[in-house]
Formats: sequence, structure tokens, C-alpha cells
Amino acid sequence: FENELGVQAPYGFWDPLDLTADGNKENFLRRRAVEIKHGRVSMYACIGYLVPESIGKFPGYLSPSQGIKFSDVPNGLGALSKVPMVGWAQIILFCGLIENTGFFQGRQNIGIMKDASMTNGLGPGNYGFGWLRALQKTETGPK
Repeated sequence: FENELGVQAPYGFWDPLDLTADGNKENFLRRRAVEIKHGRVSMYACIGYLVPESIGKFPGYLSPSQGIKFSDVPNGLGALSKVPMVGWAQIILFCGLIENTGFFQGRQNIGIMKDASMTNGLGPGNYGFGWLRALQKTETGPK
């Protein structure tokens, strides 16, 4: 794996736990895709903590039936006890939907322990659309 993207001198390929000792390329690609996904989830979690602190929270009710306003929910781990279980279930189901369909590209028959982005040939974590695609320049100007 010394020629893979991300290998840098002087260290070379860094695998302190020897997870790639068997040389299985499929396992390597799955682990890379999972690492990218976990990194993105971590970034979203940081944004979800910082934005309400700096910009403010949504107006209105998080749960109208229980009388819980968005402003009543603290940031960080304090939210675990304030958000109703049905709300957490909705979040988990939505995450499962995204995981299973690869950002709504249709049901993926990818097998167990694989990422939906691994089926499109674009590389791990690349679902084929970038949020900054509109900013990319071509010979004739922005796309």
C-alpha cells in the first residue's frame, strides 16, 4: 500500500496496528471509506455544537406535543436527556437511510461491511457530487 493516496515521506504508509498486514485491498478500501465517513460525522458534530452557540438556535418547538422548544435544549451531552426518544429514533432512522442508499442514489446491493460510495468507482467517500462543484472552473468558466 506504499503507492496509495495519502502516503507521505519520510514516514511512508502509516499503519501502527498492522491492520493491512494481510494485504487485502478490499479491506483496505473499506477501512479508508469508513475513516472518511467517521471524519465527516465528527466534523458535523463539531459544527452542530458550535453553530447554536455562535448563531443561535432555531425558533419554535422541537416537540410541540411535549412543549419542548429548541431554546430549551442545551448543547453537548446535556441534549441527550432533553430530546425525546422519538426524536433520537428519527435521527437514527435517517442516518440508516443515508447509509443504506448512499445519499438517495437508490438501494445499494453492496454487501456487508461496505460503504455505498465504494460501488461507483469514484473512490471511498466520493458519492459523485460535491457541494462545491458549482465553484469548479472549466475552460469556459464556472460549471
